[in-house]
Amino acid sequence: MAVTALYLKPTTPISLSFSATHPRSLKKHTNNNTNTNKLFLFSSTIHSLQNPSSLLSRRLFLPSVSSIWDALTGSNNNAREAVVATRRGMSLFRQGDVLGSLVEFDKAIELDPRQKAYLWQRGLSLYYLDRFEEGAEQFRFDVAQNPNDTEESIWCFLCEAQLYGVDGARERFLEVGRDPRPVMRGAYNMFKDGGDPEKLVAEFSSGPVNEYFYSSLYAGLYYESQKKAEEAKLHILAASKSPYGQGSDDYMASLAKVHCLCRGWNSS
Repeated sequence: MAVTALYLKPTTPISLSFSATHPRSLKKHTNNNTNTNKLFLFSSTIHSLQNPSSLLSRRLFLPSVSSIWDALTGSNNNAREAVVATRRGMSLFRQGDVLGSLVEFDKAIELDPRQKAYLWQRGLSLYYLDRFEEGAEQFRFDVAQNPNDTEESIWCFLCEAQLYGVDGARERFLEVGRDPRPVMRGAYNMFKDGGDPEKLVAEFSSGPVNEYFYSSLYAGLYYESQKKAEEAKLHILAASKSPYGQGSDDYMASLAKVHCLCRGWNSS
């Protein structure tokens, strides 16, 4: 299976500056070195994925490396179109158009079926559309490809808690490897074994802004799985209004805002 950047957690946003139709950064290289330049960009991408010092939030999106190569070389038009559809879906989700985002994610899969195993974004959209069985299926696909993905395991639990209750979801809990982020290890253990969301938030309240954001977000989501709407609202609003929630390009910062929008909470 192709290496992907969807599971990695870069400390700084990673971007690839190519357009859907032709890599802008490669247009000026029209001599015999064109393929060399493409290979360099591809190899650099692989290196960045394998460098553990660049890990933080895999929700700063990159498409699968197989699709990147297809897009660079022009060997698969459908792969390029699938990348475009995925980015369009992410943009629509960030704007609060959850249904529109799902349409684009499904289009990406139709164009390039390889993408289904990596489209965690689609699982999030399905959750907010109350399509929990399909959402759980999506997250299970993701974990099958990357058995160390803490957040997919948690989101599968969140979907299945709506279907089977908390105890039933815990019986089906997807166990994964050790997350390098302390805040996500704490969240994972809380969902897996039960715990106190208030302690999770308190532990990370004075740390880096991203840790406070994630502890608040997952505390609120834990309360939502327990059907405790007021507690969920308190913490997810706090995540959304936090400096990281307001200023980060992290997809999950947008998710916190979308969550508030879907629940009718004022996050402004």
